[in-house]
Amino acid sequence: MKVIIINGPNLNLLGVREKSIYGNISFEEYYKSLLIEFSDMDLEYFQSNIEGELIDKLQEVGFSYNAILLNAGGYTHTSVAISDCIKAIDTPVYEIHISNIYSREEFRRKSLLSINCKAIVCGLGLNSYKTVLLNLKEKF
Repeated sequence: MKVIIINGPNLNLLGVREKSIYGNISFEEYYKSLLIEFSDMDLEYFQSNIEGELIDKLQEVGFSYNAILLNAGGYTHTSVAISDCIKAIDTPVYEIHISNIYSREEFRRKSLLSINCKAIVCGLGLNSYKTVLLNLKEKF
């Protein structure tokens, strides 16, 4: 099973920024643990702070991978372009959020992406990613 995790803006600062919301380990550290636990999957990781690069990556993998785990960060609430891209590709996209976006500021409670995603998982910390991977593992 070929799965990619795509993280958007500021997620490269995990472990440094707002530790009370996002935790105290980097995504790279967490990703290493996922590679071990899900060694039977072909798991990849990509991160960019640039909207166009996220869209390019979604288009690149969106017709040949089994699943995409997307944490678009702040673009979740603003990017019609990413939403349109998700709609255009074949690979199912799972929307991921570390925090519970529905218990935060009003502007964070609206996702432009959810309508085109297979599912949304939020509020479980970094384990939001693991939850989707466990679900995928059961399916395949």
